[in-house]
Amino acid sequence: MEDGGALKVARSIAAAYRAGDLPGFFRLGPGDLGAAVGETRPDVDRAALADALRAYHRDLETLDAGVEALLTRLAHPASRVIVTGQQAGLLTGPAYSVHKGADAALLARQLDREDAPVVAVYWVASQDHDAAEVASTTLLDHAEVLHRLTLDLPQGVPVGRVPWRAEWTDEVYALLDRFDTAPEYRESMRARVERAVRGGGSYADIFARLVHGLLSPAGLLVLDPLHPALAALMAPTLARELERPLEGPARIEAAAQRLEAEGFIPQLRRPAGATNLFLEEEDGGRRLLRFDGRNFSTETRSYTREEVESILKADPSRLTPAAGLRPVVQDALLPTLAFVVGPGEIAYGAQLAEVYELHGLRQPLLWPRLSVTWLEPNVARLLARLGATAAQVQADPEGVLGRALARERGAAALSAERLSALDAELRALTADLAALDPTLARAAERTRSRTTARVAHLQTLSARALARQEDDRTRQLTRLKLHLLPNGVPQEREMNFLTFLLKHGEAPLRTLLSLAPGTQAEVPIP
Repeated sequence: MEDGGALKVARSIAAAYRAGDLPGFFRLGPGDLGAAVGETRPDVDRAALADALRAYHRDLETLDAGVEALLTRLAHPASRVIVTGQQAGLLTGPAYSVHKGADAALLARQLDREDAPVVAVYWVASQDHDAAEVASTTLLDHAEVLHRLTLDLPQGVPVGRVPWRAEWTDEVYALLDRFDTAPEYRESMRARVERAVRGGGSYADIFARLVHGLLSPAGLLVLDPLHPALAALMAPTLARELERPLEGPARIEAAAQRLEAEGFIPQLRRPAGATNLFLEEEDGGRRLLRFDGRNFSTETRSYTREEVESILKADPSRLTPAAGLRPVVQDALLPTLAFVVGPGEIAYGAQLAEVYELHGLRQPLLWPRLSVTWLEPNVARLLARLGATAAQVQADPEGVLGRALARERGAAALSAERLSALDAELRALTADLAALDPTLARAAERTRSRTTARVAHLQTLSARALARQEDDRTRQLTRLKLHLLPNGVPQEREMNFLTFLLKHGEAPLRTLLSLAPGTQAEVPIP
């Protein structure tokens, strides 16, 4: 799933992928959607898949007429899937978790045909055991109070095995009660949460019901790989991986070395003996399996091959894929047309083409996900006055505000034009000195370069100081950071999408579902 921790590296690989600069690592590029539509997947038992998803939605208590209609379309022999997924974050987690699901639904709607249905599926990463990534969420209310809620999830246990607790419901309701917004919007959100927690179940189940409530009307199915009916369908892929448990990791490591040769830092590394599999052990912990050529082991004990195969046969949900295998398991189960992904997942994907081949599959098209920064009315007005974009503010909030204030006050000392004029004068002086004595040319050029850079740095410091002074008076900088860089993180990766529904009703959701697939934009909220 999308990995915020490796975002700087992932973006460089993702940028190269978007530009078509990594053809040796991907079978299809972002521009190959037409070719992907023309491919078929006759090897998937769609009827069995639809039945398993029906059982899951029945147990989740979300099996309604809309879901049944989608399952009927999925069972069509020519159906294809637009799949996306994410960790089961608290109250849907950061906004991009919802954006990914919306993009899958939008792309499926665009490509859907009666004779070849296209259905959107959201893979809930219930097998993930990193509690730190999913236990917290951030919301911002009308009073511009940033609310941070963190639940005490157990570490090392798949979130699909963690029962939702009544006290967690109370903590969520307490957050809603203190959230400054219109009463009708608060009650509407409370009703969403009530529907999600009413049926109980796991931490992942609450996430799945919230995503279902938001995006099922747009044509999205949710899928939990830990559900017994779905886990049983994945067992053949896991059994095939057990036959040669070190071959996939070797291919991942070989791809890592090729990426390094191209100047990238690979996202995945596979040390000697590491497999692409985790085992959920008797104590509930999910631990990486290692293989020494004869036996398997975790950090707690050893297993014979027969013991691991027996576990898989008895309960397929206990053997789960690592990041280097999860997309393969997903696309062996689903007739995938495209996989809606973030930059971290693109970085993973650069190392997985040959793992797909090991399982007799072709890696599907990776579709760079829709990305939206939401502009609430007060922020949109402030950005317009500053003559800046949200992206510019996220990159340098103090500089953007400081330079705008300098322009308003006629402070030419901070202008780019003033710096350019200085640099031009220094270039002319450098040329004159070099003409008089060519041995001074290099020294003069170094002096010019250093002087211009130093003055530019001083301009930056002055602009930031001006912004901080203004913030003491008007809180403009604080406001921009709260909305666009909450907790110092770009909005989409930190702010919960439910923030905008709590403050503006259903309008942001309607706007999101009216966008074109793959949109990259700053979107005003009416």
